Amino acid sequence: MKMKSSAPIFEIKALEESGVFSGYASIFGNKDSYGDVVMPGAFAKSLADHRRKGSRPKMFWQHDPHNPIGSWTDIAEDGKGLWVEGRLNMGVQKAQEAYALLKAGDIDGMSIGYHTVSAEPDEKAGVLRLKELKLVEVSIVSMGANERALVDAVKQIRGDNLPSLPEFENFLREAGFSKTEATAIAGKGLSHLHRSESGGEPNGADFLAELAALTR
Repeated sequence: MKMKSSAPIFEIKALEESGVFSGYASIFGNKDSYGDVVMPGAFAKSLADHRRKGSRPKMFWQHDPHNPIGSWTDIAEDGKGLWVEGRLNMGVQKAQEAYALLKAGDIDGMSIGYHTVSAEPDEKAGVLRLKELKLVEVSIVSMGANERALVDAVKQIRGDNLPSLPEFENFLREAGFSKTEATAIAGKGLSHLHRSESGGEPNGADFLAELAALTR
């Protein structure tokens, strides 16, 4: 399953004391850091399948299926993107934390988890147009899992003492990566950084190219 953040990452329309909020989880026509563009209608079949089954995509904290924090009460496409309305389960500690952070403006991230059903490369524009996606979940995240977030993460952990493998994994999870992705990235990325300690600054382009292959 892949993850993708909208740009702007999270447009919040309302956040009530009951935990009800609405906004856009994905914006059509936006080229992300991987060169993907979600096209209008990309979610139509998936949303219709959910309606037929009486189901809805899940609401997770940081893409972690072990941390559901509420439910989506309404999801629909419009001319702008994927609009969602949901309710945080205020009886859950993580949901209470998410509410407090969103209310204070400390986090503003939302990211979709999906499977690609149909995509078409546009060589002239240099993008991959995502025409049909199977929507699995929509998460509230502290930062979207994208190349810019990864660059910032690498810069922040640079210093005299590099973190341990578990510390680096936790750092990546907080940045919005799934457990599987964080484990894979930490396993390769941290060793790259350790090697760079004796050979100068790491080559950012090579580093990101290596890690991008692990998360696509």
